[in-house]
Amino acid sequence: MLRVVQSQANDTTADPAAPLSIRGLTVSYGQKPAVFSVDFTARAGRMTAIVGPNGAGKSTLLKAVLGIETAVAGQVRVFGADLSMQRHRVAYVPQRASVDWDFPTRVIDVVLGGLYRELGLLGRVRKHHMDYARDCLSRVGMEEFEGRQIGQLSGGQQQRVFLARALAQNADLYLLDEPFAGVDAATERAIVAVLKGLKAEGRTVIVVHHDLSTLRDYFDDVWLISTRRVAEGPVKEVFTEANLRATYGGRLAPAQIDMLSRQDG
Repeated sequence: MLRVVQSQANDTTADPAAPLSIRGLTVSYGQKPAVFSVDFTARAGRMTAIVGPNGAGKSTLLKAVLGIETAVAGQVRVFGADLSMQRHRVAYVPQRASVDWDFPTRVIDVVLGGLYRELGLLGRVRKHHMDYARDCLSRVGMEEFEGRQIGQLSGGQQQRVFLARALAQNADLYLLDEPFAGVDAATERAIVAVLKGLKAEGRTVIVVHHDLSTLRDYFDDVWLISTRRVAEGPVKEVFTEANLRATYGGRLAPAQIDMLSRQDG
């Protein structure tokens, strides 16, 4: 039987109104914990990267926050309340590899899916809905593809469409699972620009991120995990050699750790 202990790594006081507050979260597959007694508090209006080695539980963590995965123990609060009370304030962009791209649907219909709370299952799509969806596509540079089947797009284009769908939700908290994985440089720049625009509007953005070389350029805060929480806080304070070694161990070469921790950004 899995024994759950309270994490002692986090010395920060939980903000009850924080966009996302996690305490003692544990997710287990059988007897093996994927995430173990994790604590985290997101700061409002910031871009935060969740960083760690493969198998560290980063994607599992986001799914547990959203209720997609069932937690063994712990508590999640979104803007001070249970997710069920705040789901309309949260938008999620899953890993592209987890989506069935063979499903026959148009780009514009994918984006309109972001308005499901307003439209419902059988709601009539009106002109202002279409205009709004097209505006979201324009923000990610995909307005010319609205009639295209989603499966006919490149990987980077598909990722932009799913970001447009998240924008259509007009959320306060955006959770993205490796949005830069497998996309071209132009798409990565476009996504970063949109995310920074959301931050400028006061939204909170949390991203599972794998490219340590861009961490300083893209993010304000970083949350380092390796099944357990290692450290969290401003990138300038937390992205250090000691924390990288604690997070990655021997999975990064000493020269890589030294170079990354000393980058000026």
